[in-house]
Formats: sequence, C-alpha cells, structure tokens
Amino acid sequence: MIKCRKSIETLRPYIPGKPIDDVKEEYGLEEVIKLASNENPLGCSEKAKEAIIKSLEDVAIYPDGNATKLRKTLSNHFNIKDEQIIFGAGSDELITFITQVFIGEGDEAITCTPSFPRYASAVKLMGGTIIEVPLKDFTFDLDGILDSITEHTKVIFIANPNNPTGTIITKKQQLDFIKKVPKNILLVMDEAYSEYIEDESFPNTLPLLAEYENIILLKTFSKAYGLASLRVGYGIAKEPVIELLNRVRGPFNLTSAAQEAAIASLNDKAFLEKSITLNNTIKEWTYNKCRTLGLEYIPTFGNFIMINIKIDTLDTFKKLQSKGVIIRPGCFLGLEGWLRVTLGTQEQMEFFFTELTELLV
Repeated sequence: MIKCRKSIETLRPYIPGKPIDDVKEEYGLEEVIKLASNENPLGCSEKAKEAIIKSLEDVAIYPDGNATKLRKTLSNHFNIKDEQIIFGAGSDELITFITQVFIGEGDEAITCTPSFPRYASAVKLMGGTIIEVPLKDFTFDLDGILDSITEHTKVIFIANPNNPTGTIITKKQQLDFIKKVPKNILLVMDEAYSEYIEDESFPNTLPLLAEYENIILLKTFSKAYGLASLRVGYGIAKEPVIELLNRVRGPFNLTSAAQEAAIASLNDKAFLEKSITLNNTIKEWTYNKCRTLGLEYIPTFGNFIMINIKIDTLDTFKKLQSKGVIIRPGCFLGLEGWLRVTLGTQEQMEFFFTELTELLV
C-alpha cells in the first residue's frame, strides 16, 4: 500500500455542504435556499459579470501571473506599494502559503477554537503543532494566546470577525495584543468579513503595518463582493514577508476572469453599499425575530449569525434540508446546540424561521 507523509495521517478531508441541485434532487424540491456558507445573497456586481464575460475572449491565454492590473487597483485603493500585496485562490490558499513558508516539523502556531478550520489543517499539513485556545465569551481569548506562546511559536492566526461566532476583537484590544507579541512571530489578521463592519471600535489594521513588520492582513472578494466561486483572496504585509510567500505561490493561481471581476467589483461602490445595507437590515430583523421566539443568539459583525436552538443540530440540519433550507449545524463547528445561519434576503430568512419554528414546537 502506498504510504503518505506522517503529517497527513491525522488530517481529514473538508466536508462541504450539499449543493443546491443535489438537495433538490434528493428531496424532490423545486426551491432550495442556501444559508450555510456565508455567501452574498445579492450575488455579485453586474459590472463584475460583464467583466467575466469579456475575459472569455482571451480564455486560451494564460492569466497575468503578477495580476498587474488588480495589484495596481488595490495598491491605489489602500494607498500602499504594489509589492505589499500577494494574491491567493481565496484566503485558504494564502493560509497554506503562510504555513509552507513559516511552519516546519516541531514548530507551533496558535489560534482559538472554534474558528476557521483551515488554520489547523494547514499547520498540521506542514508537520507543525496547532495550539487551539478556547474562545472566551465566544470571542478570541487574546490573553490565553499570549500565555500559550513558547520558543516554538512561529505563527498566530486571528480571525476578526471570528467565524463561526461573528465576534470581534476591538481596536484597543488588538493594539494591546500586538505590542506583547514577540516580533519574530508572524501575526495573521484574517479580516474576511471586514467590509460589513461600520462599528468604530473595529480595528483599522492596515496602518499598523508601517510600525509592525510581523503582521499580514488577509482579505477576500468572496464575501461582501460576492465572488466566492472565483476564489480571489489577497494578503497585505511588508515587502520582505510578501517576497517569501511569493516563493511558494504558483505562477498562475488567479484566473483572468477572477482578476477582471475583482477589479470591477472594487470599482462598483454602489453594489458594496447595497450589500452592507441589506446585511445590516436583515441582521436587526433577525435579532428581533430571535427575541420574539425566545432564542439566544450571538450578536454578529459578519454576514452570518449563531442561533442557540438547544436541540440536536445534526437532526435539525437534516430536517431543514428536507424542507429546502441548508444551514450549518453547530456540531460541525464545535458548538452543539447552535446553528450558523447566513443572513440572506428577507424572503429567505422568513422561510428559514417558518421551517425552524415548526421543528421547535
């Protein structure tokens, strides 16, 4: 039998939710709503669609391996140097780059749990050890992370907002924490949902890169911009960090369609504003609905919400799926009794709560 590397033995494949078409076929349904993967219920910008179609004229030509136009668009948008940006096929690939460069056998990385599972799997893939500090009040326990630092610590992953809980660390908490992290440890600030946040207490991480050379900021076009299927993530850091990461990046990891769609999306400020407005409106509506039903929830800064139903979440997940609603059960996330629900349209949320209420009676 063919043998794998030792670090692969403990890994398990990611188990995605069922696609909408599969659920329709299995249960004989005409309509299915997916509220499981924190996707934008508005889809993406019409300008992005137009850019994708136009890019098909050059489908036989390799994409720009440097993503020059997108790089320049982002550098102008953030007022940073071109060389401070690296692109990945989603944040997932960037996390893989980080562990490939900075984690080896015997090294450690720290994060909290439950959080984005890719941190742990990417570290283990490289033979490293992942130290997972339990959340405190559903929020990253920064003191717990600091207490867990050893001479073997190479990377710290912070999801802000955290997925799945939707909580944040504040501007002051972040700065106090950064000052205490040794400069030889790479601090990964994963802000996949930051575009949705208008709260003044949320950190503005970018200016900190000028003073702290051990920070990398991760962002994505998958969420608020609605380009999840095109896989466009990017990292911002000081040039030496980016240069190291580029050594393991494949030459054509971002398709031409993805690059053009990202540029169009970034320039379509009206669509982004529409997405943020809808998210805020649905969030408040959902809070009120949960209060009316007597359901505990975690106030969220993302485009999803955790709701405590206090019953078997896998069974609830299956029953909701049979009714045409796909959500993420808490048993998959380390939070039994809770459901993670993407904030959809008004119609989608009303349908979800109608079906959920019937199960809770």
